[in-house]
Amino acid sequence: MERAALETRWIVLGTDGRHVTMGRHTDPTPEEVEQAERGLAAQGMAGWLAVMKGGYYVRRKPSLMMVRPLANPARPFEEAAAEFEAKRKATLASVAS
Repeated sequence: MERAALETRWIVLGTDGRHVTMGRHTDPTPEEVEQAERGLAAQGMAGWLAVMKGGYYVRRKPSLMMVRPLANPARPFEEAAAEFEAKRKATLASVAS
């Protein structure tokens, strides 16, 4: 089994499908989650704390599990996850060409 398929990381998933990694080897602290939420709100953004299993730059689609909303997102998690996947596929296509 390839290593990327086993990768697990905490991410902040924005409502537009963009994401940032919060950690790979440890759970984020409550203070780190609060800081991320304040940062999103300060920029007029919202999203979710989520767990991503699988690699970003591999063919197989990673799974996303929503943990909790951050800064009161106005759209459903599933829509943001679909945007995430579309952005990921576009990135993979540009890397392959």
